[in-house]
Amino acid sequence: MARERISTYEGKHITITYDRARCIHAAECGRGSKVLFDVSKDPWCDPDLVTATEAMRIVERCPSGALAYTPKGDTPAEATPGANGIWVNPHGPLYVRGDIDLQTKDGRDRTARVALCRCGQSAVKPYCDGAHEQAKFRDAGPVDADPEGETPKSGRLEINLAAGGPLLLDGPHTLHAGSGRVAAHARKNALCRCGHSKKKPFCDGSHKAAGFMG
Repeated sequence: MARERISTYEGKHITITYDRARCIHAAECGRGSKVLFDVSKDPWCDPDLVTATEAMRIVERCPSGALAYTPKGDTPAEATPGANGIWVNPHGPLYVRGDIDLQTKDGRDRTARVALCRCGQSAVKPYCDGAHEQAKFRDAGPVDADPEGETPKSGRLEINLAAGGPLLLDGPHTLHAGSGRVAAHARKNALCRCGHSKKKPFCDGSHKAAGFMG
């Protein structure tokens, strides 16, 4: 991961990092606090202007993981959600929260929050970078499935990248449709990341004809 794209803001009790390449401008940070994040100032983030607890709460709103924090002293680390969830964002990425172990071009990313590209156009795949807007990607997020069995218990969700193909999920997770409906409980899934599947969010092999190189 290129370090020049990451800005670091040191505070007395917490350090906040911002990965601009992963920012999809969901604007949760600005809505969460005009004090902690103020684009009219340089630097735009000062962790010492709010309590460490407030800073953590606001950073954890960020769905893409572009914002993260490193605690100091007695400040606790970000808690892993009790269960892994995947939300199909209408006309946008897959939002994933949980105990995530993601394969990337640079290695593995252990994270609790991430937005994954499903339009095939992101310059930082597998992460979303907002390219779906310019590409005019359209998919409202319906999921042709209904949940069966019990809600999965906690456990690590490993996400790997099939070469030129889908996201390969291995681990307990719940899939939510774009409407918010719980659509499926599963341990394994292959989810489209080329943008061409006719069975979104699932892969149907369309990446082969599309010549997807992600």
